[in-house]
Amino acid sequence: MTKILIIEDEQNMRLGLKDNLEFEGYKVDLAEDGKIGFTKILENKFDLIILDVMMPGMSGFDVCKNIRKAGITTPVILLTAKGEEIDKVLGLELGADDYVTKPFSLRELLARVKAILRRGESFSASENKAVKIGKLEVDFKGYKAKGNKKEVQMSHKEFEILYYLWKKRDTTVSRDDLLTEIWGYDETPTTRTVDNFILKLRQKIEFDPNHPKIILTVHGVGYKMVL
Repeated sequence: MTKILIIEDEQNMRLGLKDNLEFEGYKVDLAEDGKIGFTKILENKFDLIILDVMMPGMSGFDVCKNIRKAGITTPVILLTAKGEEIDKVLGLELGADDYVTKPFSLRELLARVKAILRRGESFSASENKAVKIGKLEVDFKGYKAKGNKKEVQMSHKEFEILYYLWKKRDTTVSRDDLLTEIWGYDETPTTRTVDNFILKLRQKIEFDPNHPKIILTVHGVGYKMVL
């Protein structure tokens, strides 16, 4: 059964989400603050984490940053009361996979939960062996990447973007294609978010990130992976 962790300090929100997700057939665990949630993530395996940003002690941003540092690639949906683009971009750059701005409709959240879990199922059923992409050997099924025989930390979203480019290698992929295929809903992040993720990927796979030879920019359109 799919297991979801909800980290939310507001009790009514926390319990309400639990009831609705359990009604949809998910197994749900709860944490009332970031520190407790972080400990649970380290000690248990979850399929998805729903994480409030504004919490006392350890914020959702800190939780997200720390679990990615620990090499945990579990998908994360941020719940934030902040609508500014800079906060959304920050969350995604720290390794979150999606965000929902409060107040939100339950239907919207459930749609995003299902979309992320569906992409994860398809992703994990892909190639069974590592592929060489620039400096990295990437195991898409295991969400693992190595460079010079050392593990390289990558977020769930970075794996998804890299996998999509790899599937479409030698083909130009527009920024809009990436937004639609990776984020997969109407209210998408901006194209600047895509560019920021591409920049991070180049730093990990290119031998000279300032002069990329693998993920090329197609000006006015998007990107192309050349292998």
